[in-house]
Amino acid sequence: MQARTDKQTFKVGDKAVYPAQGVAEVISIEEKDIAGNRLKFYVLRILDTNRKIMVPVANAKSVGLRPPICENEIEEIFAILRERTIAFDNQTWNRRYRGFMDKIKTGSVFDVAEVMRDLYRLKAEKSLSFGERRMLETARALIVKEIAVTRDKSEENIQAEIEEIFGTN
Repeated sequence: MQARTDKQTFKVGDKAVYPAQGVAEVISIEEKDIAGNRLKFYVLRILDTNRKIMVPVANAKSVGLRPPICENEIEEIFAILRERTIAFDNQTWNRRYRGFMDKIKTGSVFDVAEVMRDLYRLKAEKSLSFGERRMLETARALIVKEIAVTRDKSEENIQAEIEEIFGTN
């Protein structure tokens, strides 16, 4: 599953999702000379950190820049979070960590939701390593922010909705 990519050109003021960084706003589109070539760049401001990132317009799709999810995709995320049949093999925490990190880096909100779900379920069975706890926070923040932006609701409301899923399962 991959979030929609029908709208691949962004305008100043649009929201976009940058893999592993989260929701950003396109604050400008600039042209720069790089090695004798004139290239266009999206200048993004990551909403959570105010970090600025420049992404070549021509490479936006290949780096995974995409529009925020829609309501149907939010329902898919909630369905992923509700799934209960998660089998944990006896991988070491660092092997699990690498697998989860690879999923987060794909930029797919559905992959991030799987990481969040799996870490929540694992947390119920045993204590998470420091790295896994940080990764759970990262996955949660990425999902909460994107849903909050799409629904135009507070992150606290979305966080409560997600906590309810894990509290009732």
